[in-house]
Formats: sequence, C-alpha cells, structure tokens
Amino acid sequence: CLIFIISMFPSVSLAVTPNPQHQRRLCSSENPPPRADSTFKVTMVPGDGVGPELMMAVKDVFKAGDIPVEFDEFHLSEVQNMASDEKLEQVLTSMRNNKVAIKGKIHTPMEYKGELASFEMKLRRKLDLFANVVHVNSLPGYSTRHNNLDLVIIREQTEGEYSSLEHESVTGVIECLKIITREKSRRIAKFAFDYATKKGRNKVTAVHKANIMKLGDGLFLQSCAEVAQLYPKIKYENIIIDNCCMQLVQNPYQFDVLVMPNLYGNIIDNLAAGLVGGAGVVPGESYSAEYAVFETGARHPFAQAVGRNIANPTAMLLSAANMLRHLNLEYHSQMVSDAVKRVVKQGKVRTRDLGGYSTTGDLVNAVVDNLRHKPVH
Repeated sequence: CLIFIISMFPSVSLAVTPNPQHQRRLCSSENPPPRADSTFKVTMVPGDGVGPELMMAVKDVFKAGDIPVEFDEFHLSEVQNMASDEKLEQVLTSMRNNKVAIKGKIHTPMEYKGELASFEMKLRRKLDLFANVVHVNSLPGYSTRHNNLDLVIIREQTEGEYSSLEHESVTGVIECLKIITREKSRRIAKFAFDYATKKGRNKVTAVHKANIMKLGDGLFLQSCAEVAQLYPKIKYENIIIDNCCMQLVQNPYQFDVLVMPNLYGNIIDNLAAGLVGGAGVVPGESYSAEYAVFETGARHPFAQAVGRNIANPTAMLLSAANMLRHLNLEYHSQMVSDAVKRVVKQGKVRTRDLGGYSTTGDLVNAVVDNLRHKPVH
C-alpha cells in the first residue's frame, strides 16, 4: 500500500492537505483498509429546505459504513434568521482549516433587504470557488427518455450575471451589470480542458451568447478558443446557449464536457439533471485552488418537502461518495456509491420523484442494509 496525496488538475491544486495524523494508508478498493487512528474533519453546512434531512442521511450512512470522517456542523440560513457576517466567518474559518466541506442549498430570499450579495454567493467568493462541476450520469436501472448519459457541466461561478452589481440609474430603470474578465474566463477554460485531459474525455464545448453580447460573451468565447489551442488532443466546439438547450433535449449524446459562464451553467445544470431523473439524483462539487465543497448538482432547497420525509437523498449521498474519493478514501467512496446505485437499480425502494412511494428514511435504510451486506468481489 502507498500513501497518497493527489491533485486532480494541474491548474488547480485539489489535493487535501490534512495534518500528518490524517494521512491514511490506502489499499485496493476491494479490501477494507485498517481502521484509522484519527479521522478526516469535514465542514458541514446543512442549509435550508430539506438540506438538514439530507445531511442526516449522510451521517446515518457514514455511521453504518464506519467511515472515518468527523463533521464540523454549522447552520447558516438567511430565511431562518441564522445568518450573519460573524456566523459566515465561523463557517469560512472551518472550511479554511478543513479544506473540504459538504453543504446543502442556502436559500436566497428574493426580497431586497439592503444587500445584493446572498450568503451563498459571499461564501463562494470568499473561498474563490470558481469552478462548479456537475457530472450528469444515468443511474443503472432507472429508465428515462435518454439512457446511458454521461456528460459533464463546468460552470464559472464567481462573476457573470451573478456579480451583484445592480443599481437604479433613474426611477424605473435598473442597470444590472454582467462581469466577464479574460483572467477568469481563461481560468475556467483551462480547468475544463485539464478536467477533460485527466478524465479521458474527448471534447470540450463552450456555451455562450456571443451573437448578442458581443463584448462580454465574445471575450469568454475568445478566451476558451485561446486555451483550446494548448490542448490539440481535445476537440473544441462552441454552441449558442439557446441551441444548446434544444440539443440537450433532442440529442444529449453529442456532448462530453461543457464549459460556460455563471447563469448559463445554472440553467443547464437543472435541464441536464431533468434528463436523468431530476434534482434528487445528480451530485455536484465546487473547487478553488485550495478548497473543495460538495453539494447537489441542481441546487434546490425543496422547501415544500420539509418534514415530510419524501426528499430523495441520492444526489447528496453520491456527492458524499465523491467527497470521500477526494479525501483519498477510495474504498469507502466506492462502498457508498455502489450501495446507493444498487438500491436504485433494484427498484424496490424509490422516492416519489422517481415514481415510487418510498420515504427518505426507506431509501437511507436500504442503502445502510446494502452497506452491511456488501457483495464479495
């Protein structure tokens, strides 16, 4: 066995740098490693809506799987009056110490209360979580209109339309500024091409609206084209956002890795999630040069389901499995991921969003049961 500290992309160091006692000996994914003397610390932010219920599902599964992770839990919510700059700083301090976090959706109220930037946006900017990655993958055993989908959406999420720069120039006229910079456009493009290279992907498609926003999206498109020249083995294309939406619905198989500015990524994340089962099944993650935050791919608080025990924990559990892989806990990552996918494939326990009548608890119990009766390889 070897001791690993890995970096996923050359342009962004995604390696976890735990304290010496955090380093674990890793063995093959088939054989459980020896129990660690210490655990990895991970920041947990349950968020709003069904977030706390989904985090409880993660904790139950981790406990059943004897997974060496300890959570620093913080409740940050604008709608529950549990948000302040002081509380945000506590969360940021924890994330900076732990380098890795798992979080639910922090709901952003529509009402303007004197500050435009939400706490969700502040958190991303403070940690410079510029790259959001959503891997849209069909679940074995669950049929949709398009089966066997496997595409990746990479979104720049620190500028663009979500720059919180709005003002009323004259009464009844609002100016909302969309910020596009060469530096950040090239950074997200390089991230996308590095990702494609590392993961053995063949094509990167830049999504834009440069035919209308000739300067802003034009700069983004130009930056992507410049970076593409540095990766001659990766095919590069570009597509206008409206056509991209239609093509995703008609023939999503033509896409491999898509890279885009902020708002387009938000839309495409949700559209693509709908192709494979909805917001409850697609995991996601956000990266900076130092930090990794794991969350659901389609960010919905699902407030109408709070306390009803009907939310689908699949997306959050798969995000947690991806987090374990990032922590170099390959065996545990595979164990959780396989257990979740076996439950979906068997089809006996399915939440309402997947056409069944099972509760959140039913699905978690089924996953736990699969963990305890793990097939021998």
